[in-house]
Amino acid sequence: MSILAKRLSRIKPSPTIAVTQKARELKAAGRDVISLGAGEPDFDTPDHIKKAATDAIARGETKYTAVDGIPELKQAISDKFKRDNGLDYAPNQITVGTGGKQILYNALMATIDDGDEVIIPAPYWVSYPDMVLLAGGEPVFVTCPQNNGFKLRPEDLEAAITPKTKWLILNSPSNPTGAAYTAEDMKALTDVLKRHPHVWVMTDDMYEKLVYDGFTFCTPAEVEPEIYDRTLTINGVSKAYAMTGWRIGFAGGPEALIKAMAKVQSQSTSNPSSISQWAAVEALSGSHHFIPTNNEVFKARRDLVVSKLNQCPGLHCPTPEGAFYVYPSCAGTIGKTTPDGKTIETDEDFVTYLLESEGVAAVHGAAFGQSPHFRISYATSTELLEEACNRIKRACEALS
Repeated sequence: MSILAKRLSRIKPSPTIAVTQKARELKAAGRDVISLGAGEPDFDTPDHIKKAATDAIARGETKYTAVDGIPELKQAISDKFKRDNGLDYAPNQITVGTGGKQILYNALMATIDDGDEVIIPAPYWVSYPDMVLLAGGEPVFVTCPQNNGFKLRPEDLEAAITPKTKWLILNSPSNPTGAAYTAEDMKALTDVLKRHPHVWVMTDDMYEKLVYDGFTFCTPAEVEPEIYDRTLTINGVSKAYAMTGWRIGFAGGPEALIKAMAKVQSQSTSNPSSISQWAAVEALSGSHHFIPTNNEVFKARRDLVVSKLNQCPGLHCPTPEGAFYVYPSCAGTIGKTTPDGKTIETDEDFVTYLLESEGVAAVHGAAFGQSPHFRISYATSTELLEEACNRIKRACEALS
């Protein structure tokens, strides 16, 4: 008899973490590998944020805190929502967790009953469906193809809603595609949601500040105040503030939901790191001078990668509005043969070929629910991106 719970068989390990780990192992074994799998800025955490953490240590802020966040951080988050999004969330409507991932997990565990449906536009971040499955729910995937800009259309949302629908998860700008919803796009979706008052909205706004070409970010409750009472607005400090390892995510939402999420957290991790919380206070309240500077670098990298991938035979790479990913199609490589005689039958075959032949680690599109594509993170140095794209071109040209 297995000791493992049956529910564990419903989920799989994170493919993005698996790719990054495989790249690490190959590097440790002496292979020349460029890893483009992780969604992690290569910029260091800004000095004023690091200083806030060391100051907190010096003050002795090293004890347990309130389960879901210190008052100072909740106030800073409340101020952020008002300043950036025009949303009023009182501190008792705010929760802080160990990364945005825990916030999503807490919300689903606190609200999903067996058989509840959660609408997830595809391509999607790899963890959404598995979290829904672990909570006992059923993911309902809505394909958002490249010719729709990888974005959910209102008519497709309408068609996916049933009496069992509990949540819509909406991620803009998107991981893995970088696609972002304009206010007009968002209003078309919230107009559908207004007709279905039993459907709640979970927004993953983690890449809010990483937008380019003058794009203006918006979030659902900001665009349509009528759905404010059934929206959980999720964000964090990982991406824009280069604080992935600090593990701080947060959300604003209805007080009853926030309390329920705190109950889940109280019986799992309890409070996030006290030091990280004080660093996050400074991140949200202090100088943001570095964000536009970093974004200029990201945009230049995006343009470089898009240009170079579109020169690779068999690949087509659209230009994303935000985040730091591209999601090119590799349809033109399917059916071709590698120099050692293997046939490329899937996008997983293609990224395996890239890793084995040229030492470039990327994540296959099937992991994100749409093939034949693959995801590249351009949150790494320009020099490495240049070299990686040259290797990818060489690999594509070697196919026959």
